[in-house]
Amino acid sequence: MTVAIILIILVVYAMVVLGFRIRDPELHWNWRNIDLNDLTFPKNFVWGTATASHQIEGGCHNNNWYEWEQSKNENEESPILKEAVSGEACDHWNRYEADIELMKQLGVKSYRFSVEWSKIEPENGQFDEAVLQHYSEIINAIIGAGVEPVLTLYHFTHPIWFKELGGFEKSENIAIFQRFCERVFNEFSGRVPRWCTINEIEVEATQSYFSGTWPPGKKDPALVGEVIKNLLEAHVRVYQSLKKQPNGDKVQIGLVKNIFQFDPYRSWHLIDNILGLVMDTVFNSAILRFLKTGKFRILIPGLINVSHSNPKAPASNDFIGLNYYSHFTIKPRLNPSELFEFKIRSNETPTDMEYSIYPEGFYRAIMRINQLGLPIYITENGIADKADNRRGSFIRQYLYALSRAIGDGARVKGYYYWSLMDNFEWAEGYEMKFGLYEVDFETQERKLRKGSQVYQEIISR
Repeated sequence: MTVAIILIILVVYAMVVLGFRIRDPELHWNWRNIDLNDLTFPKNFVWGTATASHQIEGGCHNNNWYEWEQSKNENEESPILKEAVSGEACDHWNRYEADIELMKQLGVKSYRFSVEWSKIEPENGQFDEAVLQHYSEIINAIIGAGVEPVLTLYHFTHPIWFKELGGFEKSENIAIFQRFCERVFNEFSGRVPRWCTINEIEVEATQSYFSGTWPPGKKDPALVGEVIKNLLEAHVRVYQSLKKQPNGDKVQIGLVKNIFQFDPYRSWHLIDNILGLVMDTVFNSAILRFLKTGKFRILIPGLINVSHSNPKAPASNDFIGLNYYSHFTIKPRLNPSELFEFKIRSNETPTDMEYSIYPEGFYRAIMRINQLGLPIYITENGIADKADNRRGSFIRQYLYALSRAIGDGARVKGYYYWSLMDNFEWAEGYEMKFGLYEVDFETQERKLRKGSQVYQEIISR
């Protein structure tokens, strides 16, 4: 090997490793020297909690997730952990008044929830007035309890008929989604001051078309890029349309972006760093660049090659929603079907999900998304903790990281803990316990967890 080749390799190594780490360096604090009671939040900071329709309502029998739950693979295995089905879930559709009372007991002043498209528009172009009236009653009950409603238009579920048209794989279907959004907005915009268009574009695309663990269960990297592009375009079109509707100038509308960092398992390792950079491009940087510049591009030779531009994108958010849970540390695998794996380091505390407690990453994500120059709402943050022996410390550490980010200039206006209560956690079924309230799914009894009292206490302060 010549000296020139060695130098080229070293330069490439330095560009990848140093460039990736300088942009968003992995961060670790010495928690022994930190006072977790040293919290400062703005005067009108919004404290809230969040849910999603399919996960809590019950009776969602006409959407892509219901169909997925009934399916089997070639080995006659369910795609859902322990063959769970959402079924009646938390029966929130009928028990919403009691659940709103739980919010009052927590002390939260805002509630983020979603409406179920498949119930509102069970057939293409046919809207169910009784369902819209039911949601109207829920909104009135939320307001009547002194809680601010925040409505999400799309949270991973769509009608089966929309799936059969190709869903968000096809750009021509964006107009159908826009029609649905306009109808819901015109029903409720006079009472709902903040709207989230689409929840976690990158999660839907990668889970559904890369890992294939969510419906429609395809493993096609090219479709990952196409679906991300179409969902981003859908957000811009919906934002621009809703702003022209009655009350459009009076409400706030924004996208909800999840951030997971993909840190190299070994900070010095070239392949670990390259994998982290590639995953970050798909999951984070390409989307953030589109929101800031209107230009979208993902190029991974042989896998994804998609580009798109919309000059209206930078002016298509009144706020940005940030969902954050943890980071992944990534390393390669010598397996043609699985080229990499995510690892939890031995010095990190695991959650019940396949990732760790990492509050420093929350700080990193906030400071990164703050570069968009928009007001920020933490629209989801929580822990799966069935034993309830980590939830209290999780809340204290993550809220410390949030307070620190605000002190360092981040424009965060509110925080929504995920979730109000245990629910159907997608492919994880009912095994993951994110709820502030524990739910007995046989009796539908709700009980405030001991660890959740930390959140209640901090709100009261």
